[in-house]
Order: sequence, then C-alpha cells, then structure tokens
Amino acid sequence: MKDFKQYYTIPATPEEVYISLVNPFTIELWTGYPAIMSETAESEFSLWEGDITGKNIGFVENEKIVQEWYFGDSEEKSIVTIKIFENKKGAQVELNHKNIPDDDYENIVDGWNEYYFGAIKAFFEEE
Repeated sequence: MKDFKQYYTIPATPEEVYISLVNPFTIELWTGYPAIMSETAESEFSLWEGDITGKNIGFVENEKIVQEWYFGDSEEKSIVTIKIFENKKGAQVELNHKNIPDDDYENIVDGWNEYYFGAIKAFFEEE
C-alpha cells in the first residue's frame, strides 16, 4: 500500500472548487460522464461510469471532503482527504490519498493529475 500527496492550484474560488467535487451536475461538466454523488456522510458515490466508487465519510462546506475509495477485496481502507484553501491565484487544493494498492498506484496518480484535478483546472481555465 502506498500514499500519495499532491497540491493543485485551481483558477477558481474555494466555493467553486468544492461544488465541482460534490455536485453531480457539475462533476458531469468536467468529466463528461454522469456522476452519482451526494453531500451526505455515509452515502456511496460513483464516477466515470463506476471506474471510481466509494463512500463519502464527511464534509466541511467549501473546505474539506473525506472519502473512502473502494479497491476490490482490499482489507485496508483507502482514504482520500481533499482540503481546499484560498490563495492569490484562486484555490489551493491539498490531496492526500492513503493506502493505495501497489498495483493501482501509477494509474491512480495519473488519474488524479490528468483526469481529476487536471480536468477541473482545465474546466475553470476555459470559463
């Protein structure tokens, strides 16, 4: 199991970034796929037609999202914590993904950088 921590600067307000992560209609705008997402603790979510699934653990509006991501039969919980801060260029996002299975690590890191926060950044740059 490996951990991944990364910072992203998004040209948007913390409120806009937060909405882009929790609102299923906004998620569909930057992913191109329908999303199942709720801002309710203990609710399950699904992104990219089920490629990413898990359970929402908790939310602090416009500041923090904590999720458990599912990886097959893995016994250790894979926990994603996203913290959002304001900075001079918009929003600073701190991603901390713990307990990524070794076999999935490279794909997950590429996904975070390119398809997740890369896509969100591109979405706000185009506005």
